[in-house]
Amino acid sequence: MEQYQLMIRHSFIFLERIGSRKERQLWSQGIQSWQDFLKAQTIKGIPAIKKQYYDRKLRESQQALAEDNSSFFIGKLKPKEMWRLYHYFKEECCFLDGEIDSSGRVILVGLSSEQQTKHFVCGANLEQLLLQKELEKYKLLITFNGSSFDLPKLKKQYGITIGIPHIDLKPLCINLGLKGGLKEVEKGLHLQRPTHLYGNPVQLWKAFHASGDKEYLELLIEYNREDTENLKWIMDHIYKRMCTERTSTEIPKNEKNHPIYRQ
Repeated sequence: MEQYQLMIRHSFIFLERIGSRKERQLWSQGIQSWQDFLKAQTIKGIPAIKKQYYDRKLRESQQALAEDNSSFFIGKLKPKEMWRLYHYFKEECCFLDGEIDSSGRVILVGLSSEQQTKHFVCGANLEQLLLQKELEKYKLLITFNGSSFDLPKLKKQYGITIGIPHIDLKPLCINLGLKGGLKEVEKGLHLQRPTHLYGNPVQLWKAFHASGDKEYLELLIEYNREDTENLKWIMDHIYKRMCTERTSTEIPKNEKNHPIYRQ
């Protein structure tokens, strides 16, 4: 299978009782896309009645993509498989990274898309309605450790709800051998940021409040911008790596212990 395609159109893992091994078996039979599956009269290992059911589900999925409805896949794709949506919705996704103060409260949120990077700052424009409205413009949300950190904090503090698929890069990075926090992953991928942007965002916010000097706030925003925009490079890398791993013709003997499945 050609690499780095619109992986979602080649995915069967969201269908009932089809796991990663069965998906690979389908690919090895030449059933490498939804269209291949629908065109086939019969498919080895799938009873006729079951194929009719799968055909219906795949047509529903095709319709969802045609309607640009990414939320259709929530609850169908497991969180660890949401990366498959990335290439299709790449131009309509946003990358989110939040900063907190010494009390653990969110004081800045950066949202970066293909077009621009926006910042929401406590005391200025970090408000529930404004941030929620901005998030609703997108079809896919990407974070680094957002499942455990950013999103729970935003929900608790600002009542932000996420109604689009979410890709958390941290567990994907770990399973590809890229361990540690965001800065460690950046170094592992040879992503370099200016030396002055390796500081402590908590201290920058504290210095801004203590002095009122906007240079500290501007530096914090610049720091966050580097975080959110670097997530784009990491997502591209992860997507290509995952495509390569998943579309490999070799099925691991002990698939459950293979790193790519420990997510």
